[in-house]
Amino acid sequence: MSSPFPVALAGTAAPTLMWAHEHEVEPQALQQLRNIASLPWVEGLRVMPDVHLGKGATVGSVIAMRDAVSPNAVGVDIGCGMIGVRTSLTAADLPDDLHAIRTRIEQAVPVGFHAHDEPVDLRRLRPVNGPAGRERLKGADAFWDRFGGLHRTVQQLEARARKQLGTLGGGNHFIELCLDESDQVWLQLHSGSRNIGKELAERHVAIAKTLEHNQRIVDRELAVFLAGTPEMDAYLNDLWWAQEYAARSRAVMMALVVQAVRDSFPERDITFDEATNCHHNYVKKEIIDGAELVVTRKGAIRAGSGEMGLIPGSMGTGSYVVRGLGNPASFQSASHGAGRRMSRTAAKKRFTVEDLAAQTAGVECRKDAGVVDEIPGAYKDLESVIAAQTDLVEVVARLRTIVCVKG
Repeated sequence: MSSPFPVALAGTAAPTLMWAHEHEVEPQALQQLRNIASLPWVEGLRVMPDVHLGKGATVGSVIAMRDAVSPNAVGVDIGCGMIGVRTSLTAADLPDDLHAIRTRIEQAVPVGFHAHDEPVDLRRLRPVNGPAGRERLKGADAFWDRFGGLHRTVQQLEARARKQLGTLGGGNHFIELCLDESDQVWLQLHSGSRNIGKELAERHVAIAKTLEHNQRIVDRELAVFLAGTPEMDAYLNDLWWAQEYAARSRAVMMALVVQAVRDSFPERDITFDEATNCHHNYVKKEIIDGAELVVTRKGAIRAGSGEMGLIPGSMGTGSYVVRGLGNPASFQSASHGAGRRMSRTAAKKRFTVEDLAAQTAGVECRKDAGVVDEIPGAYKDLESVIAAQTDLVEVVARLRTIVCVKG
């Protein structure tokens, strides 16, 4: 059976293809998409099935621009993404009560606004297999040497950024233990570039809004930098660093989680497969229809042929491990998750702590008022999101959550 997608969004200046039906998308998000497509630098726009309203640009959008980039088409959490790894543990190896494992992970990885007391000593970490683990724990000195080249107003934040490397943050970020269909245990986590990425993004958005060529665009939250200008060079310099910071931070966290799991099973020699570490808020220069374009993915993963990806749901709903099919129609992209179907404010008004407990039954996790806005009911149905992109990815594994750590 062929996929009903993509469908073209009507009323757009640049070609816009959607892996969602127009009636399924909130009107404000549709207007954002039309605003994006109206920018003269946009060559094409692709819309993922988890699409929803964002700041300036919609979450779940892939934007290909010629000689330009919009910071809000990336988002303030530069480099936000996922890392996941399969372990040799099975459900039979786990205790009936998983609270102790959750506590050990929470002790190893600061969450919310917290940071490490001192920067993590990378020399004592045992990375997971593969470049997603090993390489991100190397070259730390050269990486931090680049901090002096970032925007001058963030220089006082280096000490904080060093201590936040390898910390989770809050919101929709999480660390999970999951089981696949064979009851194999997986570890995965979702995080970004913490405060330093946000600070860099906000400074560059403010600069972009002042530039003359952005004074007449439909929404100045979509302000762009133009190629060949010092402003775009400065933004990309800071962005490349923040994207690497986010990937390194995930690798450090995964190493800490791996050690916490090892410590929970001292009698076992646990092995770990090669990790997958993928951004879903980022910029990359790619060749599309023979031209080098600046591609921004905000709430979307790259799904090139054979490329591994992770598409999470929400607390208690599990995730998918996928392999990209390299569909050029989507700019070789796929969704980054289930996507919100209501705002955090709306979720807090609609749902109660009792609702949260019911919707996360069987999952070892927080069940208090502080995370009600992350309740599964505030998100789109993950199965429907996956079903809408069968031409973009193939499913490698379906994971169900058994432990979820949140800030």
